[in-house]
Amino acid sequence: MWSIIREFMIYAIFLILLCIISFSNLTQNSFYQTDHLQKYFLNTRQPDCDYTQILTIDDYWNWLNNSFISNIRAQQWYNDDQPVNLNGYINDKTNRMIGWATMRQLRSKSQLCSDQRIISTCIEDYSLFNEEKDSFQPGWTLNRTSIEAERDYSSSILKAFQYQSSKELDTYAYVGDYGTYSGDGYVYEFRGRLSDIKSNLSLLHQLQWIDANTRAVIIQLTLYNPNVALYTSVTFLLEFLSASGVYPSTRFEPLNFYVFTSLTQLICTIIYICFIIYFLIIEIKLLIKLKLKYFYEFWSIIQIGIISCSITSIIIYIWRFKEYSRLSSLFQQTNGYVYINLQMTVYVDDVLTSLLGFCCFFGTIKFIKFIRFNKSLIIFVQTLKYVTKDIISFSFMFSIVFMAFLSLFYLLFTSSIESCSSLLSTAQMLFEITLMSFDATDFTGADPFLGPFCFSIFIIIVVFICLSMFISILNDGFHHVEETPIEDQQILFYMLKKFLNWTHLRRPNVEEIYEIQDSRMRSQYVDPIENFPDKIDQLLEAIDRIYVDQKKELLKLKRAGV
Repeated sequence: MWSIIREFMIYAIFLILLCIISFSNLTQNSFYQTDHLQKYFLNTRQPDCDYTQILTIDDYWNWLNNSFISNIRAQQWYNDDQPVNLNGYINDKTNRMIGWATMRQLRSKSQLCSDQRIISTCIEDYSLFNEEKDSFQPGWTLNRTSIEAERDYSSSILKAFQYQSSKELDTYAYVGDYGTYSGDGYVYEFRGRLSDIKSNLSLLHQLQWIDANTRAVIIQLTLYNPNVALYTSVTFLLEFLSASGVYPSTRFEPLNFYVFTSLTQLICTIIYICFIIYFLIIEIKLLIKLKLKYFYEFWSIIQIGIISCSITSIIIYIWRFKEYSRLSSLFQQTNGYVYINLQMTVYVDDVLTSLLGFCCFFGTIKFIKFIRFNKSLIIFVQTLKYVTKDIISFSFMFSIVFMAFLSLFYLLFTSSIESCSSLLSTAQMLFEITLMSFDATDFTGADPFLGPFCFSIFIIIVVFICLSMFISILNDGFHHVEETPIEDQQILFYMLKKFLNWTHLRRPNVEEIYEIQDSRMRSQYVDPIENFPDKIDQLLEAIDRIYVDQKKELLKLKRAGV
């Protein structure tokens, strides 16, 4: 019992340390920082300059000229005072821009149309195979000499029409809502005075820098809020689809580079690393002992998940600390006037957050192992074991039915319902319907007859019949386990009661006091069967002593009679 309690306490301490480290990696200020920047840049309160409502290229240029440009430079205060000591800050006068913002464009090549009777050339959606990689002169022309271009345009305009690789730009691939875009492209840098930037944007608009071949425009900038010590990577993506349509999206990623904000967090991290090393040694010994059988144990897989995620998180912590040191020294050397792209850091931070989440998940799941003697948990586990084969058979049947409805809804409503525009979104919609979360008016608007008919058939077959079968399988397993006697279901309660009595956190009741007194009396006057051989030996020794004493007395009497 005490070994189980000791193991329980050790793992409870480990789980507490894991939660402290995981939750201290996040800060509440991240939400407020993101919420502020979204309202600040998206400008949703002004319908004419609302980024989320951009539908055409002209709308995008309007947002750039009338909203975005004025926001990335600190303007005068409300009382017309100059923004003293705010050089490099954006107009909210709280966040400092690291370097400058960049606007990168990715283009697709023109190709011959499959049907040339209407039009000869077509432009497909963006992909790595049809990406435009040639350099052009302003206006996307090739017939003007470089000397004439240098005389008519500034270097920033000329550079905006020159193709640059991701290595030159220090950028990486970006995943959008409708495609994945490489780190290459044509870049314009928002550098210089505000008046120069406005004139350059007007010139780029006239030169049709964004045209029919454009497939994505990505604006990236990095901000630093010294009040809460948070870096923020800001990305604006505008996607152009070949089927027509402009789709804007944004991403605000706050980053906390400070790994250890207090001595307590540092101590907890060191103790946590010691726990991981201890668990790693134990699992290696078990692997050597059990060999391949080790991987057939459920709790072994959980422990592997905890150890692997923890070790990877520690490596990322070290990398992030080095990255923070590099950025700090670079910022100090240049006074912030250098372009720093945190795109890779954002990706790594997302991986770290996922690893910490899986660590907490696996750690909490393993905690069930130490309360496995609980009656409800035993019934739950035994029920799952009993119905495993039935659930597997049901899963195959349900998958076939679900795939049939997936094909039906996708083929019928792919052009009329947004949630059926792709197979993945259609599957998501059907799962929501299965959970009784839906809006039936979409199907009625798509087709007055087929919409309600298919929806009704799905509800009857999947929701009513299939889910009823699933519940019946679980109910049958539950009743079978409930009728089966379960041993050792009160061990956890017994251990807890003994532990509380030992620590004097709980006073025994009258029946327990009588039971303790009775056990003491029985231990004094009633011997267990294991002591029977010793008692026999004591009896024989007593008889032997009596016999010897009698012989001595007889010898004395004989001598006295003589």
